Amino acid sequence: MTESLARRALLLVNPKARRGQESIAPLVEQLRTGGLSVTIEPFEALPEIARDIVRLRHIADLVIVCGGDGSVSSAALAAMESGLPMGIIPMGTANDLARTLHIPLDLAAAADVILAGRERRIDVGTVNGHAFFNVASIGLSTKLAQSLDPDLKKRFGRLGYALAAIKVLARATPFNARITEKNVEIDVSTYQIAVGNGRHYGGGSVIEETAEIDDGHLDLYSLEIKNLLKLALMLRSFRAGTHGAWNEVRTARCVEFDIDTDKSMLVNADGEIVTSTPAHFKVHPKAISVFVPAAENSANQ
Repeated sequence: MTESLARRALLLVNPKARRGQESIAPLVEQLRTGGLSVTIEPFEALPEIARDIVRLRHIADLVIVCGGDGSVSSAALAAMESGLPMGIIPMGTANDLARTLHIPLDLAAAADVILAGRERRIDVGTVNGHAFFNVASIGLSTKLAQSLDPDLKKRFGRLGYALAAIKVLARATPFNARITEKNVEIDVSTYQIAVGNGRHYGGGSVIEETAEIDDGHLDLYSLEIKNLLKLALMLRSFRAGTHGAWNEVRTARCVEFDIDTDKSMLVNADGEIVTSTPAHFKVHPKAISVFVPAAENSANQ
């Protein structure tokens, strides 16, 4: 394929991702050999991603994000606005969106998915205008994101999350919140409220056992537990997405939620602190096109 006829790919690379220091030269060569004209654009901070897409959209037919879930989510709104399909090279720690879409974690195999060109339109969630693909939450996970040392995360991966989680749980306290769904208000005392758009979050936990990333709604749960020690008994349920069966877990499904708290609290979206309460959550159905494996694509048409 001649260079003039090649599809033009904007390759956004996060060197701070867990695997961000790996050489991308073989990846770029693979993409070019596969027929793409590649423009490489590294970024140092997540807000740069959207600016890069807007700035360079006129020279691109598709966007490829090399990074973790936070990097991919940071590209979402600009990709939505530009109408460009998005490829994912999972180089982060949890890679939950890749897990949801069955994109392989091997970089060369992930590149092959992009070269095959099969697309799936998926939902995007927003909280106060900030995009998320997996989950946005208030409470325990936000404190975990704040306490997680970047070097620990990069060196130990999921083990780093576990070590930080132990510290967070040891000093956790409940908070008071008001959840509004379809103009109905519910006051709760909770340790965590999570609103999921996709299926996987937190390194493989499931937001709700029937959740899909193109089902057009959000899934909420509120952890209204009396004793955090019981959480150990519930972990398997959270991994399977069946935690709603516990009396201590409130669940809801809707296209929009509003959450307010007695004191303003930070909101974590796909591993990044992006805003604070009061928070408005909304789903944007099938808002973006993403390259997916053939088997995954055919199973979700």
